[in-house]
Amino acid sequence: MKSKMFALPVGARGLPATFWWIWASILVNWLGAFAGPMLAISLTEGHGHSLSYAGFVVSLLGAGAVAGSAVGGVLADRIGRRATMFAGHCFTAAGMVALGLCQGRWALAVAALAAGFGAASVRPAAQAALADVVAARDRQRAFGLNYWAVNTGTAVSAALAGLLVGYGYTPLFLADAATTLVCAVVVLVKVPETRPEPARGAAGARHGEPGSAPPSAEPASPPFALFVVFVLLVLVFGSVYEQKAAALPVVMVQDGHAPAVFGLLMSLNALLIVFLQLPLTRLVQGRSRALVLLAGGVLAGGGFGLTAAADSTAAFAFTVVVWTFGEMLFAPTVGAVAVELAPVHRRGRYLGLYGAAWSGAAFVGPAGGGRLLDHWGPGALWPVCALAGAAAGAGCALIVRRHTHLRAAAAVREGDGGSPPPTPAPAGSGRGTAPERISK
Repeated sequence: MKSKMFALPVGARGLPATFWWIWASILVNWLGAFAGPMLAISLTEGHGHSLSYAGFVVSLLGAGAVAGSAVGGVLADRIGRRATMFAGHCFTAAGMVALGLCQGRWALAVAALAAGFGAASVRPAAQAALADVVAARDRQRAFGLNYWAVNTGTAVSAALAGLLVGYGYTPLFLADAATTLVCAVVVLVKVPETRPEPARGAAGARHGEPGSAPPSAEPASPPFALFVVFVLLVLVFGSVYEQKAAALPVVMVQDGHAPAVFGLLMSLNALLIVFLQLPLTRLVQGRSRALVLLAGGVLAGGGFGLTAAADSTAAFAFTVVVWTFGEMLFAPTVGAVAVELAPVHRRGRYLGLYGAAWSGAAFVGPAGGGRLLDHWGPGALWPVCALAGAAAGAGCALIVRRHTHLRAAAAVREGDGGSPPPTPAPAGSGRGTAPERISK
């Protein structure tokens, strides 16, 4: 009776202990992400800097993230996932401490760049580690759990930041740094190295070690050019999604809605993810990932497209519900596809490039949306979002199907050559997925 009372939910059972330690570090990381929402305010109200300077420093977080994703991916393959995650967390913590204590303009700018670089360098290493230790059949629900942890932590930390700021801005940044160091300690003490080692591949395979299959047993990888196209499509989707924080609040205020209404809609977005992400992930488990990506792109783009006709709070709320469902379908699934498209022994590098697409979208989306608003108005922006979201979903779906055909052809060739074909889960089967955002 007692074991049943404390049993894990069905969607969380059967995952390895290493996954849960990484998951715990992700949850703590985002529960302690106090500084991000308050950085611009601390620079203007706390330090007395101009709005333009505050915008410049915040943009450096994104610039550092683009570089950090690329470098973190390379390091994850070269020095290992565990070492890269530990170093990235420590680097981020140092940047947060500097943001809380420094006063000079250049010192604050360098600290923001370092914090963005360190945080983003963790992402490809953590994604690669999760893909290393979780069986392909379990990745979809595993990374759905991670996506839930990120969004739950984000929602809670935003509320806590509003309370902690009453004690001053410096304690806020120091608390953020402290939680990041906790993540570093968890990784150092509890997370083993998972990077595949070709030299011990055969022996590892005999002993069932995760991620240790010999290179000859790896599933066929697509051409690198196909992965680049995939990353560009992710950039397009991410740029559409960024309109929730860039164009949407501006348009709502221009339509006469109070900023507090926009805040409530963002709370609605977070609550939907917190309560529905895990059931939705379980629902699409085993479904065609091509169709899930297509549906996610159409719903996300369509939700923003419907904003063109919204005029009341209820109408705006409906659009948020639509594009949030698109987000919940697309984001975890597209990360899983990125894992599968990446060769096992270059997984970190590929996921670093994939992560850079999301970081780049944080710059391209607001800049592009603002330009469309300035020159052509909301009547042009929202239809463009609808078309771009649907195109990104359709393009990613086509790449999944193409990858399925490439793997099937490779299996046939290996069978004709006298060796048994590999039997990984097909790319369109919905088995084996990963989310995008897994570290702040």
